[in-house]
Amino acid sequence: MASREVEGGLKSVASALDLLDCFLEDEELGVTDVARRLGVAKSTAHRLLTTLASRDLVTQNPQNGRYRLGLHLFELGHLALERIELRRRSKALLEHLREESGWTVHLSIRQGTDSLFLERLVTLRGMKAIEQYRRRWPLHATSSGKVICAYDPEAAHARLDAGLPAFTAHTITTSEAFASELGRIRRQGYAISRGELMPALASVAAPVLDAHGIAVAAISITGDIADLGGQPDRQARLVQAAAKRLSSTLTSKAADQRNGGVPASRTDEGR
Repeated sequence: MASREVEGGLKSVASALDLLDCFLEDEELGVTDVARRLGVAKSTAHRLLTTLASRDLVTQNPQNGRYRLGLHLFELGHLALERIELRRRSKALLEHLREESGWTVHLSIRQGTDSLFLERLVTLRGMKAIEQYRRRWPLHATSSGKVICAYDPEAAHARLDAGLPAFTAHTITTSEAFASELGRIRRQGYAISRGELMPALASVAAPVLDAHGIAVAAISITGDIADLGGQPDRQARLVQAAAKRLSSTLTSKAADQRNGGVPASRTDEGR
C-alpha cells in the first residue's frame, strides 16, 4: 500500500493513517504484515504501531503479539456519528419506518465510490439475509448506492471509473447495464437490489435530495430476498415517503440558514 501524499501534509501522519486502513479487512496484524503492506522496514512499522498503541488507537494482543484496532477509535467514531446533523434529523423518521415496514432500515451517504451507512436500525427478520455486515460497500452493488448514483452524476462517473466488481452472479458489471439501471431508477423514483450484493439479500432505497435535486443521502430497507424481493412496491412507497420527508426537512433547514435563521415560512409571510 503506497502512502497517499498530501501537499503540505506530514508523511509520518499519512503513514499512520495508512496503517489504520490495513485493518479494514483483517482483525489482527503482526509487525511483519504491516511492514509488508505499507512497504516500510519492520522497525518503522513497529514504531508506528507503538505510537498508535500509546493512544489506544491500536492495541496489542498479549497472547500472540499481534495488533488490532483500539477502543479509542470507537470513541472517536461514535462522537463523529453523533455529531452528524443528517443522522440526528433522520433518527425519529427512520425509527418510524422500521416500525411501519418491519424491516431493517439504513441511512447512507456517498463516500468516494462507496456507499457508507450512517445509521442502521435492525429487525430480526431484516438481519437474517445479511451474511456480512459492513458500513461501506461499492455504490453499484446496493440499492442505496444505485439510487445515489441515479441522482448524482458525479457519483455515477466516479463508480464507473473505479470499476464495477462482481459480488454475485446478479451484480451489475457493465457500463451499459449500469446506465440502463440508473435510467430505470430515475423513472420510478426508487432502486431495488435483488441478490446483487449477497445472494439472499434484497433491498429497496429512495434518494434524499437537496434543493437542486441532487442526492445527498439514501434511505433503504433490507431483508430476505424471498420476502422483501418478491413484493417491493409497498415497501418502496414507504421508503419514498420517508426520503421525501427528510429531503423537505433538509431543504427547509438550508432555506432558514440562507434567511439568517428566520424560518422560510415567516419570510414568505412578510412579502
